[in-house]
Amino acid sequence: MIQAFSVPLIDMRIGDARWESYGDLEALSGRALNAAAGETGEQGAVDILFTNDEEMRHLNSQWRNLDKPTDVLSFPSDGPEIPGQPRHLGDIALGLETALRDAEAMKRPFDAHVSHLLIHGFLHLVGYDHIEAEDAAVMEPLETKILGSLGWPDPYANGPYAGEKDKG
Repeated sequence: MIQAFSVPLIDMRIGDARWESYGDLEALSGRALNAAAGETGEQGAVDILFTNDEEMRHLNSQWRNLDKPTDVLSFPSDGPEIPGQPRHLGDIALGLETALRDAEAMKRPFDAHVSHLLIHGFLHLVGYDHIEAEDAAVMEPLETKILGSLGWPDPYANGPYAGEKDKG
């Protein structure tokens, strides 16, 4: 279903019905992406796939040559803009089992972690990256700032991402 929020246009697809037991994904997605879009000034349409580790493993293998599941993948759009239509920023896919494990390891609410994954994915769609240390030094504080505006803690303070700021 397509849901228009104040900044991005979101098209959600539930690829694994277990996601539906974790609350209002439309509202959560809208809140997270509105915060990210508001902070970056980027506007457009985003497609979100809520799926499972099996599909994430397949996507990760197909597009990144990594044969393992992951929590979030982003696919920036390289298509042309269509006059009269919102710019398509790209697609974000989230894997349930990995997201659940990571949220538990960080001892944070699942909503907070999913918000982080959506914001992280959105930032990749609009050109941010974290592979190089200097890029991470821009992207990670921006994620933290956006999450803070939603009342969520710094995801890089503890848990599986705690060492990310020190990686290059």
